[in-house]
Amino acid sequence: MRPVAAAIVAVALILFHFPALAEPIDYYRAPGAYYDPAIPTPDEFFGHGLGDKPVRHDMMVAYMRALARQSPRIAAETVGFSHEGRPILFLTITAPENHERLDDIRAAHIARLAPDAPDTDGPAVVWLHYGVHGAESSGMDAAIPTLYHLAAAQGEAIEETLRDTVVLMVAIFNPDGHSRRVNHVYTFLSETPVTDPAHAQHNLWIEARTNHYWFDLNRDWMLQTQPESQSWIGKWHEWKPNVVGDFHEMGSNSTYYFHPGEPRRVNPLIPERARELASAFAEEYRGRLDAAGELYASEEGFDNFYVGKGSTYPQVNGAVGILFEAAAARGGRIDTDNGLRTYAQNIRIHFNMSLSTIEGARRHRAALRAYQRAFFAGAPREARAHPVKAYVFTTAGDEARLDHFLKLLARHDVAAYRLARDVAAGGRDFRAGASVVVPLDQPQHRFIRALFDRVTEFEENVFYDVSGWTMPLAYDLDYAPLDGMRYNASLLGERARGAGYAKPAPGEARYGYIFDWEDYYAPRALHRFLSEDVIARVLAAPKTLAIDGAPREFRRGAIFVPFAGQTVSRERIAQIAARVAREDGVDIFPLDSGNAAPGVGDLGASRSVRSLKKPKILLLFDDGVSRYSAGQIWHLLDWRMKIPVVMRRKNDLGGLKLSDYTHIILPGGRGARLDDKDAETVKTWVRAGGVLIATADAAVWAQGAFLADAAREKPAEEIPAGEERLDYAEKTVKDAEHVIGGALFESDLDITHPLGFGYADRAIATMKTGAHVLATPKNPYATVARYTQAPLLSGYASERRVGEIAGTPMLAADRLGAGAIVLFTDDTSFRATFLGADKLFMNAVFFAPIVEAAGAAGAAAH
Repeated sequence: MRPVAAAIVAVALILFHFPALAEPIDYYRAPGAYYDPAIPTPDEFFGHGLGDKPVRHDMMVAYMRALARQSPRIAAETVGFSHEGRPILFLTITAPENHERLDDIRAAHIARLAPDAPDTDGPAVVWLHYGVHGAESSGMDAAIPTLYHLAAAQGEAIEETLRDTVVLMVAIFNPDGHSRRVNHVYTFLSETPVTDPAHAQHNLWIEARTNHYWFDLNRDWMLQTQPESQSWIGKWHEWKPNVVGDFHEMGSNSTYYFHPGEPRRVNPLIPERARELASAFAEEYRGRLDAAGELYASEEGFDNFYVGKGSTYPQVNGAVGILFEAAAARGGRIDTDNGLRTYAQNIRIHFNMSLSTIEGARRHRAALRAYQRAFFAGAPREARAHPVKAYVFTTAGDEARLDHFLKLLARHDVAAYRLARDVAAGGRDFRAGASVVVPLDQPQHRFIRALFDRVTEFEENVFYDVSGWTMPLAYDLDYAPLDGMRYNASLLGERARGAGYAKPAPGEARYGYIFDWEDYYAPRALHRFLSEDVIARVLAAPKTLAIDGAPREFRRGAIFVPFAGQTVSRERIAQIAARVAREDGVDIFPLDSGNAAPGVGDLGASRSVRSLKKPKILLLFDDGVSRYSAGQIWHLLDWRMKIPVVMRRKNDLGGLKLSDYTHIILPGGRGARLDDKDAETVKTWVRAGGVLIATADAAVWAQGAFLADAAREKPAEEIPAGEERLDYAEKTVKDAEHVIGGALFESDLDITHPLGFGYADRAIATMKTGAHVLATPKNPYATVARYTQAPLLSGYASERRVGEIAGTPMLAADRLGAGAIVLFTDDTSFRATFLGADKLFMNAVFFAPIVEAAGAAGAAAH
C-alpha cells in the first residue's frame, strides 16, 4: 500500500468503528477481470468496504487524487468549488498513449463537427456524472468502483476500451448536499442495522438533495446560476461528449430505471435519432440486468422536455443523454415493497451501468459520431429553414443584467455580437452598441431556440418539471426576433461576451450623491450605504437635476445620499460611493446642489423624497415552507445583494423579540401558514410597523388571515361539468390538465408605485408554479402588478386556469396599521433566474415602509 493511502486508512480506523454492512471490493469487481495489485482498492484506502454508509467527500476526493497520481490512465483537476468551498473534481480517463496526445484528440473531435469537415475516426467521448442530488448517495459512491476498475483492471478488453474511449467524470456535482447527507447518516448510525423506513437515518431527502442555498442543481444545467454548475459546464463544451450517464436515486419502493424516457414527453428540439441511440444502449442494460435478476423499467415516469436537466441538456447539445435511477436505500439498508434494498446493491448496479455505458459507447462510436456530426453540421441548413434568423435584445442601460445574460450565453457556447447599426423590430428601436444580436446560424442553433422560443402548445400536458423557461423574459430583456427581411450579417459587430460592469468612481461632490434604481445591483448599493449608517432617501417622483452643469432626469426610485445630517464623514461616504461604482456597477453621480427643475420639488422635499431605513430581515423556512422557495430568497438577499438574513424555522418563533426585525418573509409551500398564536403575534408586529412579505401559497393564506376585510370577495370558481365516467388509463393526463407546473405569465406593473420603482415599462414576466389566486384588494392603489387578460407567455396552462388567473393580482401591497403586508403569488426569483423580477422583491424590502395607505379618494373608490 502507498504511504499516503496507509496514513488515511490509519486515521479512518482510529476515528470510526464501522458496522459490518459493507461489501468487499470483490462484490463490485467485473467478473473474470484481473486487477493490478499496485493500485489501492477502496477497501485498503478507506479501511472498510463500500455500502454501509456514504463515503465522506474529503475521503472520496483524496482517493481519486491518489488514483490519478498512481495510474497513468487518469488525470485529475479541480474545476471549481461549491458554495461551502469544497472542490469539484474533474477526471479524464483513457489509455496512457491517448493522454500523451489528448489535446490533439479533443481538437480532432471538435473539428469533425464543422460543416463539410472530413469524418475521421477517434475515441468516443463518454461523460459520467455522479451526485447532482446530495441525498442520492449511491449516485456518488458508484464513482469509486468505476474509477478503481478503470485504473486497475488488466487485460486486452480493458486496454481496447481505454484506447477507443475518453471517459470524462465529475465525481460529485453537489459536494455540499452530499456532505449534509453523510453527516445525517453518521448522526443516526446504529450498530445494529435499522431497516424501518421511519428511522431518522433514512430521512433528510430534500435538505440533502440541494446545494448550500437549497437549489436543485439538476435544474441548473441551462440556468447556470450556481458555482457548481458553472464549474462543470466549461468542461462539457470543451469536449462536447458523445454520450452521457446521469446517475441518481428515486423512491425506495421503485425498482431501477434507465432511459429512454416517456416517448410522448420529448422536447421537439431533440432529434428522434437521439432516442433511437438511447434505445440501443437500453438493450445492453436490459441484458446485464436480466442476467443479474434485477427488476427494472424504462420509458415511463421520466421525460425529456425541460432541457435544463443533466440527462436532457445533452440531447439539445448533440449527445445522447441517459438517466439512471436506483431505488434509494437511504441510510444503508431499508425495507421496501420489493424487499430489502441495500446501499451496496445500488452502488453495484450503478457501477455496472457505468461500465456498460462506456463499453456501449466504444461499440456504437461510429453511430454516435455520425449522429453528432449531423446534429452540428446540420445547423446551417436548419437555420436557413427557420423563419427567425436572429434575436436582438437590450437591457436599456442595466449593464449588470446584460452581463449576466451574456455570460449565460457564453457558458453554453452561444456566440453573441454587439449590434453594428440601429434596427427596428417588434415595435422597438434597438440602438447600435447598446444592443446585442444572437444569430441562429451557428452550431448551437437548437439550443438558442431552447433559450429564446416561446411555446404554448404541447402534444401532452404532463410535465416532470417546468413547461416554459424563455430566458429573455426571465431576464426582462427588451428583445425581438429578426426575420430574413430585417437580418443580415452586417448587423454583427464585435463579439459580446460579458466582461463585467464596473463603473468609474464619481467625481467630487459638494451636496451629496445620487444613483438610478434601474441597475440590477442598485439594492446592493443602497444597502452598502445603509449598513454603515449613512442616511439615504428615495425619489418618489421624477426629478431633473444638474449633473456636471447639464440637466439629467432621474426617475422614481433613484437614491439620494445627502451630506446634510450625516454622522458619517464625507470622505467615508465618497469611499462607499467608489466601491459601489466598482463592485456593483452602479453609476454614482455627484451633486453640487439640491435644486430640481421647477415644479417637481427640490431634494429636501418630504413628500417626493422619502427617507429609508436599513432592513433587518427574518426569513422563515421548513415546517411546511418549501426549501426551494426559501433558498431562492436567501440566495437573492445574501449571495447577490449581500444583505444579512436571519434564518428561523417557521414553527420556532417563540422566544424571538420580533421588534428587533423590520421584515418577516414567509415563502410559499404546502404548509406555509402560521398557527393561530403566531399569526396573532405577527399581526400585532405588523400593526406596529413591521413588513410581512409572503409568496405563493403563503400569500393566499396571509391575505385571508390579515387582510380579509381589505379584499374583495373572490368570484365563485367556475368548474366545468365533468364527464360521469373517465377511462382510468386517462388518469395521469386528466389529473395534470389544470396543474401549472411552471409557466411564464405576464403582469401589468404600476411603475409609479414604490414597489414598481426601477422599471421603465409596465410588462413584467414571472414564473407561475401552481394556480394561486389573490383576491383584488379594496384599496385601488394596492394592486401593484396584475396579470394581463391574456397572461400566458410561455409554457403550459389550461384555458380554465388562465381564465381564473387573468386580471387578478400578482403583487399586492396594503397597509395594516403602521406596517405593511406584501403578497406575491409567484416566486419572483425562481431558481435565481428571473433577474428581471428580482427588483420587485427588493422593492418590497426597501420601499414597503414608505407605501402610504389609501386616502379619502381611494376610500371613496370602493
